[in-house]
Amino acid sequence: MPVKIISDSTCDLSQDLLRKYDIEVAPLTVTLGNRSGPDGEEITAEDIYRYVDTTGQLPKTSAVNPMAYEALFRKWQERGFEIIHFCISSEFSSAYQNACIAAQETRGVYPVDSRNLSTGQGLTVLKAAEMAMADASVEEILRTCEDMIPHVEASFVANSIDYLYKGGRCSALAALGANMLQIKPCIEVRDGKMIPGKKYRGSIEKVIRSYVIDKLKNRTDIDDERIFVTHTRCDPETIEAVRSLIRQYHPGFREILETTAGATNTTHCGPETLGILFVRKKPDTNL
Repeated sequence: MPVKIISDSTCDLSQDLLRKYDIEVAPLTVTLGNRSGPDGEEITAEDIYRYVDTTGQLPKTSAVNPMAYEALFRKWQERGFEIIHFCISSEFSSAYQNACIAAQETRGVYPVDSRNLSTGQGLTVLKAAEMAMADASVEEILRTCEDMIPHVEASFVANSIDYLYKGGRCSALAALGANMLQIKPCIEVRDGKMIPGKKYRGSIEKVIRSYVIDKLKNRTDIDDERIFVTHTRCDPETIEAVRSLIRQYHPGFREILETTAGATNTTHCGPETLGILFVRKKPDTNL
């Protein structure tokens, strides 16, 4: 049977990539006061910025519910497909749990906990979609992706941690100190959780440059297939500077893909956040 790849909207893949690799998206719901809508369809990142600037509050996000998942899965099942569905890390959302509930009511549906977010999740989704287009079996795709997930390296730096504070992901004292001292922490995803990494100081342009160099310089353990530059409202000059640094410090990448974060992830990180996301090589067990 052919395999259909579906992902939650948290994968932050661009519309061009979704079309190119024939990936369907299940949008999370974003609520701004009395207004709710699907991520990327009715609610965009710009809506998030306006809402926070106006109200001082963060929107709320909610996972796809089991009934909506079941309807989506049945649609593709009735067309003769087996389905692999990718979710944001189960540490961040109930999406994976809900997808598993829906999968119990349908045949040939395989939810996958990406243990990541944004294009950290998207890297695995793209690999699965490439394999599905090459007529790989469900078993082959699942085995490859499960092997890949622990090797995805995802991190980002933010110009301000105000959104992280509003979302309860850091204390008021930490937010005050970071803003006063111009500290911009690197946030890393490890084993499905967000943890603080290196702390940077200075302008966001200077911080992004240092961060990219730190992540790429003298690395020999990076898979060269692709790297994502994913950001929220960063200016074009900053993005081009990041591209130049990638080409300088790791010129082997076959693809440098730029995407902007959707409404769900923007809710938790705010404007002028940027991350580079790629896959590490698997260790050579024969050494």
